[in-house]
Amino acid sequence: MEYNLADLFESVVDVVPDREALVYVDHPGTGAERRLTYAELDAAANRVGHHLLDSGLRPGEHVGLHLYNGVEYLQTVLGCLKARLVPVNVNYRYVEDELVYLYRDADLVALVFDAEFTDRVTAALPRTEKLRHQIRVGPPVSGASALGFEEAEAAGSPQRGFARRSGDDRFIIYTGGTTGMPKGVVWRQEDLFFAGLGGGAPTGEPVKKPEELAERVAAGGDGITFFPTAPLMHGTSTLTAFIGFHFGQRVVVHRGFVPEEVLRTVEREKVSSVSLVGDAMLRPLVDALSGPMKGTDCSSLFSVSSSGAIMSDTVRRQFQALVPHALLLDNFGSSESGFNGTATEDAGPERGFRIRVHSRTRVVDPATHEPVAVGEIGRIAQCGHVPLGYYNDPVKTAETFFEREDERWVLLGDMATVDEEGVVTVLGRGSQCINTGGEKVYPEEVEQALKSHPDVYDALVAGVPDPRWGHRVAAVVQLRAGAARPSLEDIQTHCRRRLAGYKIPRRLVITESVRRSPSGKADYRWAREVAVAADG
Repeated sequence: MEYNLADLFESVVDVVPDREALVYVDHPGTGAERRLTYAELDAAANRVGHHLLDSGLRPGEHVGLHLYNGVEYLQTVLGCLKARLVPVNVNYRYVEDELVYLYRDADLVALVFDAEFTDRVTAALPRTEKLRHQIRVGPPVSGASALGFEEAEAAGSPQRGFARRSGDDRFIIYTGGTTGMPKGVVWRQEDLFFAGLGGGAPTGEPVKKPEELAERVAAGGDGITFFPTAPLMHGTSTLTAFIGFHFGQRVVVHRGFVPEEVLRTVEREKVSSVSLVGDAMLRPLVDALSGPMKGTDCSSLFSVSSSGAIMSDTVRRQFQALVPHALLLDNFGSSESGFNGTATEDAGPERGFRIRVHSRTRVVDPATHEPVAVGEIGRIAQCGHVPLGYYNDPVKTAETFFEREDERWVLLGDMATVDEEGVVTVLGRGSQCINTGGEKVYPEEVEQALKSHPDVYDALVAGVPDPRWGHRVAAVVQLRAGAARPSLEDIQTHCRRRLAGYKIPRRLVITESVRRSPSGKADYRWAREVAVAADG
């Protein structure tokens, strides 16, 4: 047995086959749900894996998952891993041209997609010559020829009987970022197990041998329920689900994020841990708990963790007032690094996003790759269990991955400083940094200050051209329902108590809603376009 994700999952199944593994809630309000034990999920994944191999796919080929959250998503990921096929996440918001790019860039040979996306998939297929097998989840659509998921599942054997697997088997996570086309991060499964899944113990000592994972599950008790609320198409949610499986615990998923339904599920299923993405998901939960869902029993909830976006200090305080026993964790990581660390308790608008990183993370000079001195700005880098590179992109791979002292490193896009105690302050993505009169402004810091304003519901910050300063700071703001429209002077006065003068917004754009990805990540390209258009 190796550190292979399918092997590890099967080892857990063998010690807790009758334990509930997965609870799925369909469209909110329908009451439809599915519950699978570990043995049932294992057999369901076997069926998918065998069907794909029986359909002519070969180990190492790529299978796209163009799906909303559901049993079929995790079942297909597991089926691919069992068959040594490579699962590839597809952003379900992409339109035809974006899908053509991703399908071709990822060299997809098979696609599992929700029936709602049939028109887009059908339009993209003529330009994706390698994609030869399609499976549709949901009812048939007139004029489409994809095989139904139930039919595919029925054709596959529920038994294991797969070829020997390896820790070298691949797992690809496509990441959209904030600019440019999506990139496929290629992981060895052993590296992903340790970097992205905590080595089977994200809050403790990683396992020292693969067999130890099942031994810990057999020795541990039942009762923990994980609830990744963001779309599984984003790597963080899928990895969170696998962490739950590696604990031998129960994983809950919803088809979509509806705050009232999330809270009902927390109460009904006695959810222990929720993962989400920043204020875009935490704030609606606060609003629901303060309003229509007031009194919801959240006593089972002991942690709420965010990855991909920071929970603002203001919203954190509001949630903690409603659910005081729950621990709020801002985790820092990326598709290229897995987990790097967790924010310190003194992080906030005044001190920045401060994290205690693990021993494999450094802040380095992006040109020399040498560690920076205390207080100097560099980029975050990680060594050890890191990806192999970007799929089909040797140029970007060479820019992002490097060798130092006989170790492989990945250079992340986040700028940061480090203090005498080794605590890292994350400043923000270098690509989003605003240079105004020679001073550098990182949007996340200004956004934290903006979101502490009582009338601001959400905010993004971007730079707009300025003939004197090069660029100036612009705030794109969504107001709370019923809030009075603040003036630029009101916003500046509020921010001036928290930020240096050169970081204060010089332009205010009020928008009906702030655009984010389905997982809550900031759309800075949109924010910049809105700010520039308003400036004109």
